[in-house]
Amino acid sequence: MLCSLIMAGGKGERFWPESTSKKPKQFLSLIDEKTMIQMTVERVRKILSIDKIFVVTAERYKWIVSEQIPDLPEENIIIEPMGMNTAPCILLSTLYIRQIFEDATIAVLSSDALIDDSDAFCKNLQLAEKFIEKEDKDAIVTIGIQPSRPEIGYGYIKYPVSEKNKLIKKPIKIEKFVEKPNLDKAKEYLEAGNYLWNAGIFVFNLETMLKEFEKKCKDTYRILKDLPKIDNPKYMDNLKERYSLCESISIDYAIMEKSKSVYVIPGDFKWDDIGTWDALRRYIDPDEDKNYTKGNVDIYDSKNNIVYTGSKKVILLGIENIFCINSEDTIIIGDKEKLSEVHELRKKYDF
Repeated sequence: MLCSLIMAGGKGERFWPESTSKKPKQFLSLIDEKTMIQMTVERVRKILSIDKIFVVTAERYKWIVSEQIPDLPEENIIIEPMGMNTAPCILLSTLYIRQIFEDATIAVLSSDALIDDSDAFCKNLQLAEKFIEKEDKDAIVTIGIQPSRPEIGYGYIKYPVSEKNKLIKKPIKIEKFVEKPNLDKAKEYLEAGNYLWNAGIFVFNLETMLKEFEKKCKDTYRILKDLPKIDNPKYMDNLKERYSLCESISIDYAIMEKSKSVYVIPGDFKWDDIGTWDALRRYIDPDEDKNYTKGNVDIYDSKNNIVYTGSKKVILLGIENIFCINSEDTIIIGDKEKLSEVHELRKKYDF
């Protein structure tokens, strides 16, 4: 039985000042009228009922999750007491889900990625689920993304070169995970054709993942393995005491790179983690003067600009090559070539 675990605890710092610690990126409407997490939940609801969808987030965001996904059962919101990287978060969530669905297959998803074809995405999840449940219960199946450009911001997954020209109908065993490359290496990977972007989407049987933690992340497993039942009044207090003792480490370092049973499916869809303001240009159609705008914007005699705003009106008159980010309490205007540096300003302000 397939369940999804949507990770929604990130701070989205690169989308400051629109994304703040009070309301980070996953809860914003950056591309669509719906928020990123609403789009994620809507995507998996094509194949899952709402009771099979879980969201793990920080306590301070629980009310936002409930507000934006009102029919999500309260028990399906998993609270992470503090940010401790993805390995403790996934272990905690796997133990939690086991108390509700004893032998589930879990698909781990990001709450803030953009996927262009929900049907293809869901078919890939179902293919991974079928492979695990029918062929190899010990497999961890990740969904890699065919690179469309030499990207230095993502990790990569290498699979056997003998498979690169085949239409892959089932998961294939990976060769290795590769760290974020420099530009020359990224170009090599793109040309080679047997490297995929690591999108952090993976599927596993929960007992398999717990065994992996028991072997490869022993201390964290020992700390969390015998938490009280989730309906026990002492559950959260007990979790808070223990969670800070866990090692802050990513699931890739803790489990995925060490496991001997990781398979990959090249995803049949386009994917983007929308990691920076500049990424919005890939999803906003410019006007005839190459102005990229989202929100309430009027433009006169201006070109080559980027404007993001909500309901507040922004008017451009006789201006070129600037960006304007108009958030709820901050307006930032600058040279378009400096857009990627906006998030660095966050350190200077106490938001």
